[in-house]
Amino acid sequence: MSEQMFTIGRVADRIDLSLRTIRFYDEAGIVVPSARSAGGFRLYTEADIDRLIQVKAMKPLGFTLDETRELMDLRDRLQTGDPLVSSERAILLSYAERAETEFRKRQHELADARRLTNALRAELVELRRTDPQLL
Repeated sequence: MSEQMFTIGRVADRIDLSLRTIRFYDEAGIVVPSARSAGGFRLYTEADIDRLIQVKAMKPLGFTLDETRELMDLRDRLQTGDPLVSSERAILLSYAERAETEFRKRQHELADARRLTNALRAELVELRRTDPQLL
């Protein structure tokens, strides 16, 4: 039984990335589709989609395109059992630490945004209560 393949349009809708971004990742060699249709259209597997999701997650953490490529290449090597030399392990560790630091920053930013949203919501409820014609 063959693996299910997805068109770029279905992938884009599913993971909320633009067609242009997905094509860019293909052209940059970061996420290359597993197959092409007879007409030359990109076809993606679940593994390809998972990779796109991982790459998408790196952008808000501040990783550059080159860093993304390097990290994905290192992770690919780990998954195939190819040992990393000490300098590569150090790079992987530094990226992991950076991702954790950036993630924590984003958590704090989201908590601040949540507090603001809750305050605004409460103010709107109060406005509606005191003067329903305002809103």
